Amino acid sequence: MATVYFHCSDAEHVFIARRGVKMNLADAREHAVRMVRSLVSSPSGEDWRQWAVHVTDEFDEEIFVLPFATVLGKLH
Repeated sequence: MATVYFHCSDAEHVFIARRGVKMNLADAREHAVRMVRSLVSSPSGEDWRQWAVHVTDEFDEEIFVLPFATVLGKLH
């Protein structure tokens, strides 16, 4: 198991995760998807389409980036 961090950003904001989550790397993508769904379903006026989750390991090496738009889909 690795310690994985889930940071979120857009062009104007960066939210750095202070605590990591111990998990298998194979589970990290699903965790990121759940995180995106949770954020976009919360009441806010934020336009989430330009945001991304940056998943890093304990050495601050990026494992992958998940754009919120890939979870949200296209506007109709």
